[in-house]
Amino acid sequence: MKKLLLLVTAVLLASCSAKNSDSSSTTATGATVAAATPTEAAPVAGDPNTAAQESADTDEAPADASLARIVAMPDNVRLPTGKWKAGVHYVPVVPAQSTTADPGQVEVLEFMWLGCAHCADLEPSIVAWEKQKPSYVKFVQEHVMWGPVHQAHARLLYTLQSMNRGDLVPKAFEEIHRRNNVLVSQKLNAAETEKIHTAFAKDNGVNEADFKREYNGFTVTSRMKRAEEINLRYRVESVPVIFINGKYRTDVSMAGGKQQLLQLITDLTAVEQGP
Repeated sequence: MKKLLLLVTAVLLASCSAKNSDSSSTTATGATVAAATPTEAAPVAGDPNTAAQESADTDEAPADASLARIVAMPDNVRLPTGKWKAGVHYVPVVPAQSTTADPGQVEVLEFMWLGCAHCADLEPSIVAWEKQKPSYVKFVQEHVMWGPVHQAHARLLYTLQSMNRGDLVPKAFEEIHRRNNVLVSQKLNAAETEKIHTAFAKDNGVNEADFKREYNGFTVTSRMKRAEEINLRYRVESVPVIFINGKYRTDVSMAGGKQQLLQLITDLTAVEQGP
């Protein structure tokens, strides 16, 4: 039985996309991606293997006027040097989503999963980029909530964030992907998972009492609820995926690589910031 549970967990950790999840059938208020051409709908959430597509009919989901202008612009005007093309390297999100950015800020939102190998691979680049990002950029990291394992990992992420210990997120990736400690109960038992998370925190210098208080506290519980809502709004079906200012979606594959992704993020945030 234990071997079976380990196998199931391994399968879960091997996939970074939502299969048959509720996120693929969310309400019409969620975001869809704009069509690359008037007659061709772009695939949802950037999963090259997904067959799910959404129509970008403007009668059902009118696009933000600024997005429509961007798509209509010549490539050499749309973004610096014209090397980025809408529908290829990034896609507009329709309708544009609200963000947590303050006036004058531009939000960069990453959806990730601690159990995703692709997210773990991208994390060092994200950490390096965050240290040198422009001051007007607000970086937000959200966790997917597809199932019990994802939700358990989300609680750990949000607890670390609420304690201002985001520096331990790379260590959590390392624990899962290099030390083969999946940081979740094999039986998906919440109490056992909490013990595992508490042990991880203690091993990394976090006070046990403080961690437990935050783990079951109002802030983390609220973040979990918000994560459910924002996952539905953005219709996240694969990770890692990046949204810029609630208006554009891109990922490593679309951008052409990790460094290209970081440059694309920089260019799109600069466009959103304006002169």
